[in-house]
Amino acid sequence: MITYEWLYILAGSFFAVWSLLSLRDTANNKRLGNAAFWGLLAASFLFGSHLPDFGNGLLVLAMVGIAGAGGLGRSNPETTSLEERFNFSALLGNKLFLPALIVPVTAVAGTLLYNYTPLGDTGLFEERRETLILFGVGVVFALAAAMVWLKAPVMAPAEEGRRLLDSIGWAAILPQMLAALGAVFALAGVGDVIGSLAGQIIPDGSVLLTVIVFALGMALFTMIMGNAFAAFPVMAAAIGIPLLVEGYGGNPAVIGAVGMLAGFCGTLMTPMAANFNIVPAALLELKDQNGVIKQQIGTAIPLWVCNVAIIYVAGFLLWN
Repeated sequence: MITYEWLYILAGSFFAVWSLLSLRDTANNKRLGNAAFWGLLAASFLFGSHLPDFGNGLLVLAMVGIAGAGGLGRSNPETTSLEERFNFSALLGNKLFLPALIVPVTAVAGTLLYNYTPLGDTGLFEERRETLILFGVGVVFALAAAMVWLKAPVMAPAEEGRRLLDSIGWAAILPQMLAALGAVFALAGVGDVIGSLAGQIIPDGSVLLTVIVFALGMALFTMIMGNAFAAFPVMAAAIGIPLLVEGYGGNPAVIGAVGMLAGFCGTLMTPMAANFNIVPAALLELKDQNGVIKQQIGTAIPLWVCNVAIIYVAGFLLWN
């Protein structure tokens, strides 16, 4: 059986390669910091499931220490030149994006085939992990297809990946860190406090207002914490489960899925989501570091309104 652990091993292997390449990069005066940081992240993926919580905590603290001390630096590995990239772009155009489409197609089509054909009876994938595992399989397929199609050197994916990863730096692991922070907040009872306050403010029986407060809380907490995965445990414990699901009998699948989308609207509007909004501005060398956010606000607000409508209609009116 292919389990979730296989994805950890796959990701950890890539980070281990980038760590070794960083260690060999004598042109980068911060190569030791880069190698240590990505090496620790590789260790967390490869061995984290087998380490106690205290051991994983030490890995995280060590990574924070390296990043906080300024131990990370951008590398400049030998990859394709700017001229070669322009030539590829002129020759292939939008076809260059075809390998990227392999990933979602593999995940969606593979999940449907596995769940609605006799393949599901084989027990090939860990239960309820099929889509995530197939997503990883799609990444491998896409990488192989790109290598064969573009006839790239064997080390091209590793070196290009290292170049991009070093350009992003510590922000590359910000989603995982913030998601863990959300779990800590939930365990600390923050959701219960917010839920009690919301219960005092929201009139009994007001489903629409409760939906609005839930979606608004998802967006606002995401803007504060930088990630919808961090906001979800708090808002689910505060309003989503006790009020919308248990109190008003809403559809938990709709409330959970679309509630996350409402949180992602907050992601589009906050500099706290540095890996999405600040890092791209830096990589594109924009004069305004908030330029990406300003362009996204016009999409985020109408999308949030649509999410509220979807939760209310599909989660309650059509469900009940």
